[in-house]
Amino acid sequence: MADRPRNLSNRASALWTVGATVVVLGTGWLLSNVPEFAGFLVVLPAIAAGIGTVRQTAWVSIWTAAASAASIARRPPTTSRENIALVLFAIAFGVFAVWLCSWRLSRAAQTARLRSAAIAMQRHLVRALPQVTEEVLLAGVYEPMPEENLVGGDIYDIMETAYGTRVILADVEGKGLPALGAAMAVVGSFREAAHRESTLTGLVEALEQAVIRQNLYAAEAGEPQRFVTALILDVDGGPEVQAVNCGHLPPYVLGPEGVQALQLEGLSVPLGLADLVDEPRTVSWFPLGARETLLLFTDGLAESRARDGSFFPLEEHLAKLDGAAPAEIPAALWREARAFANGRQEDDIAVLALRRNPMARRGSGEWG
Repeated sequence: MADRPRNLSNRASALWTVGATVVVLGTGWLLSNVPEFAGFLVVLPAIAAGIGTVRQTAWVSIWTAAASAASIARRPPTTSRENIALVLFAIAFGVFAVWLCSWRLSRAAQTARLRSAAIAMQRHLVRALPQVTEEVLLAGVYEPMPEENLVGGDIYDIMETAYGTRVILADVEGKGLPALGAAMAVVGSFREAAHRESTLTGLVEALEQAVIRQNLYAAEAGEPQRFVTALILDVDGGPEVQAVNCGHLPPYVLGPEGVQALQLEGLSVPLGLADLVDEPRTVSWFPLGARETLLLFTDGLAESRARDGSFFPLEEHLAKLDGAAPAEIPAALWREARAFANGRQEDDIAVLALRRNPMARRGSGEWG
């Protein structure tokens, strides 16, 4: 759910309004120019319109007009015309400030509703975790970016098929609803082609075509074309896992041997850019033991930054989590990345932990 716009409390609004009035009129009294300084009070409704509620802005506007009138009554300028002009200007500016505040809050509410709908679509697009299939146990954390005006494109999915369990973790280039549209196209294609294509390269080719078609639709609408980095896995009953890396960050293997970055052969370009290279995508094979955990993640985790610009030291934090329950590792990494970045999150974060299912029957596996 998107955060509601934050406004000042009524007490804070009253305190700073009265305080600012005392400072302005007190300065004018010291310089024997109270009426002239009273004109500066029109700044108060402008400030209230930017940070307060409509009621607070109206109160500040009335206060400003009254304070201006009182200062003139005490030390009137040379002509009554100047008196009337100053008071009328304070009233008119106050009315404008109330309207501006109402417009700001209306736009903020519309943005919050749009953001809430986009987040709901993102969360509905991906499956709830954890997931259990005949071959694997999959746990993880998925956190859309909290920025009010932006929507990311991180996606994941898992499908149990006749060819084994297929898993995808992908990240659409860019932000906003167009990126979400591309993400929906990739997920839809994955869910259909995972059951149809007997080979992992065939599945990846179907995803490639889905991104190309989505880019054609985007071009017709005048939107920029996008590419998608993705890591696609196939886990069957054999000792090795199949993987095709389409420009995505390589995963890590956590096990008795410690933490190891998995170097996949045949690193290829992101989905949507296959025409730029001559070599076809190839499948990499790697062993995954029963006591090992495969950690997949998007760049929202790896590129979390501290205030000094340094990146989140992922391997260092993975080493600290040695011995932790596999299902707890994704959430722990997400919390540590947020703490490292001082609570800021500038991109979607998806972290998945995959293990082989030690049980033969579907749905009976438990994390160890």
